[in-house]
Parts: sequence; structure tokens; C-alpha cells
Amino acid sequence: MTSPPAPAERSRWIRNFHPAPTARIKLLCFPHAGGSASYYFPMATALSPEFDVFVVQYPGRQDRHGEPLVESIGELADQVFAELGALADAQVAFFGHSMGAVLAFEVARRLETLAGRRPLVVFASGSRAPSRHGGDDRVAGTDPDLIGVMRDLGGTDPRVLNDPELRATFLPAFRNDYRAMQAFRCAPDVVIDAPIVVMTATDDPKASVADAAAWLQHTSGGGEVHTFVGGHFYLEKQPQRVVGVVAQVLRDTEPG
Repeated sequence: MTSPPAPAERSRWIRNFHPAPTARIKLLCFPHAGGSASYYFPMATALSPEFDVFVVQYPGRQDRHGEPLVESIGELADQVFAELGALADAQVAFFGHSMGAVLAFEVARRLETLAGRRPLVVFASGSRAPSRHGGDDRVAGTDPDLIGVMRDLGGTDPRVLNDPELRATFLPAFRNDYRAMQAFRCAPDVVIDAPIVVMTATDDPKASVADAAAWLQHTSGGGEVHTFVGGHFYLEKQPQRVVGVVAQVLRDTEPG
């Protein structure tokens, strides 16, 4: 078995907004398409210091704006896994929203296969199951198409979408990530050992409750489904309940 190399003291990939080194469990969060590490700052604040929250920062956004974007989910999972460092050997759980849920799943697969470790639990938020991606995604070839997708999903201030200069700062990353998800495929029999906790909104235009619940077919470790209201970015509408679910699941999780 091989373990990923230890990251640099200040990793470009892994951020820790509120260090809690004595916490029993570490939680690694994966942003959505076009998203960045700062999206999880409120969750990290709410969960600290009981849990030590880390967040992945993808290339091509915020302070990594000048770095090349990663064009496929598989390649991005490979690179994140290579940067896990000490987290690979810790009592760690994964939380991913939308594209981040699929990426968390793919990194969990690599952690189990290549390092012989599994996350304590994987939270899959706002996403169809891996095997239910592909074939029916809305094709977005132009900037207006992409902006239309973002309007439908919510989570982006309309004033930002209407400002050409602001759009130019985030649209390339969203375009890249959206295309990566359109190209992603996963067979129905691909599973991880870690339990999966599904979190989804009943009014999410991107993922029906049935498509989200199908995540449980991708684990041999069991799991559960929690439903919310508030659309695709329900996390912003019900932050206290989201944090409550995550915290309670982690409290109830037995160390690996």
C-alpha cells in the first residue's frame, strides 16, 4: 500500500480556516462546480472547534487563479488524493456538494484502493448518484448558456451574473467544471466501503430525491438520506440544520 506525500506547510490545495488540532475528527470539504474554498468558511466556523475542517481549493480560482484548470474529474481526484498528506491517515470524513460530492467519492475510492484507508463517512450533497450522471445533462456551449444554468441553480448573486467584468472572473472555472461533469461516467456497480450520507433538497432542479438516494447503491457501508428545501444551494437557506446534521453524524461515527 502507498500513502500520498505530506503536503507543504501551507498547501495550495488544502485550506484550514479554523485549525482545531485536538478535534477527534477532521472533515475535508469539496466545493461545487465553479466554487472555491471560501464557500465553506461559514460551515468551518460553525463546526469548529469540535471538528477540524479542511477545504479543497481547486486550481484556477481565487488565489490560484493563474494556475491551469484541471479538465476531468478523474485527473482532479488524482491530484487531490496526492495532496492529502497526513489527512490520509487521520480520522477523516468527506463532505462534497454537487460536483464536489462526485469528487469526494472519487477521492474516497483512491484512498481505499491506494492507501488502504477509508473515510469515516462521505456526505454527498446536492448531487445525483455517480451512475446517474451523463446523457441528460444540459449542454452549455456559450457564455449565455452557462449563465442560464447558473441562474437556474441559484447560489450566485444576480448582480454578479449581470456584470461582464465579474462574470469574466468566475465563468472560465465554471465552464471547465461543468464540462468535466458532463464527461463524467461511473458504472452502477462501483462502490466504496465508507458509508454515504445523502443530503438533498426536494426542490433541487438538478437532482431528484430518487437520483440522490441512488448514492446508497454506491456503498457497501450503508448510509442514510436527509431531505431539505431551498433548491440546489439549500445549504445557504438552512445553514443551521445542515451543520446540525453533519455534526450529529460525525458525533455518532465510530473511529475507524
